[in-house]
Amino acid sequence: MKKKRYVQVGVGSRARMFYEAISSTYADYCELVAFCDISQTRMDYANRILKEKLNKEPANTYYYTDFEKMILNEKPDVVIVTSVDRSHADYIIKAMELGCDVITEKPITTDERMAQDIIDAQKRTGRNIRVTFNYRYAPHHTKIRELIMNDTIGDVFSVHFEWLLNTSHGADYYRRWHRNKLNSGGLLVHKSTHHFDLVNFWLGTDPVNVFAYGDLNFYGRHNAEKRGVKNFYYRCHGSEAAKGDPFAIDMENNPVFKAMYLEAEADSGYIRDRSVFGDDISIEDTMAVLVRYKNRAMLSYSLNSYMPWEGFNVSFNGSKGRIEYSVVENSYISAGGDRNKEGVAKAQTIRVCPMFDSPYEVEVETIAGGHGGGDTVMLDDLFNPNKKEDVFKRAANHVDGIKSILTGVAANKSIASGQQISIDSLVKF
Repeated sequence: MKKKRYVQVGVGSRARMFYEAISSTYADYCELVAFCDISQTRMDYANRILKEKLNKEPANTYYYTDFEKMILNEKPDVVIVTSVDRSHADYIIKAMELGCDVITEKPITTDERMAQDIIDAQKRTGRNIRVTFNYRYAPHHTKIRELIMNDTIGDVFSVHFEWLLNTSHGADYYRRWHRNKLNSGGLLVHKSTHHFDLVNFWLGTDPVNVFAYGDLNFYGRHNAEKRGVKNFYYRCHGSEAAKGDPFAIDMENNPVFKAMYLEAEADSGYIRDRSVFGDDISIEDTMAVLVRYKNRAMLSYSLNSYMPWEGFNVSFNGSKGRIEYSVVENSYISAGGDRNKEGVAKAQTIRVCPMFDSPYEVEVETIAGGHGGGDTVMLDDLFNPNKKEDVFKRAANHVDGIKSILTGVAANKSIASGQQISIDSLVKF
């Protein structure tokens, strides 16, 4: 069997899961031939992982402005996009125009204009785009899909979805490039794309209208000053004021942080450990969203990123009863520890409450791996040519990816305008 050739653009924290899988578990079918990034230091680090951990030859490396040159030289079948969110659309479109299929991290892009550009480019080229919604593949999320598909509570009329990010994982978005809405689209795009996609996936429907509120209430200097904080700092590394601060991270004594970010600052210009109480944060930390769907279902959604625990509660109300779904997740900081513990479900319950019968709990299998085992199952779906047919249809294409971000994009527009936003006004499929 001829191996499928892959290149990867962006070798930050989300990249490693893909290049390690290609170079180990799926090495019989796949070949990683090149990296592309703004930082040679980061690419060298990725190649050290390949060599020292997996005993693989280093991949060729290209500066980010040489992306097209990389495609022409390496002739990949697939481009994996794991760069900063705002750059996804440019790489996806150029890859398709040069004859490649694409695997992209979520969110597929950050606004409706770039979403329309992706739609148009895919129509022109006919290439395939996969969006890596690993949450779809977690056994507990798949079980919800199965219960609803099997008419367990009949037609679902409303969903209440509460997601909590804690002061470890949640705070991390305010240290990194995500704190700038231009880069990430804010958490309603960068993070909530997972959650809005899950609702689309669970209910088998699409969003129609969105209304939202959002504020920056906890992070940011002005909020800290209101609480009486007086000692501020620009970044954690080298700062006396950061010592003892529970919101600070130590990059010097974390081998991955040091190799991937601290030592790469000279050629990347990227500072990974900014204070979460800086004065230039442009994303919200407190968000509430209402969504109406094509099947007339309603969603009430909230996201708060300064909570004392990490996880979520979801309730589904239907014509035959109710599902109550709760998960406590393992908290983590991106690239700061064992990737297999990212988003692991520490406790989970799925409780079905039939309309005229006794409630019961649903057992869910446990799978090792990050994001509740979703990473493991998704990687097999992406890279194993001999995978079994998926009755739950968890593979997500560019249409799924764009529909998930449009709820967040519309929510951002609603926050800014105070108006309800129609999804149909944003893009044309």
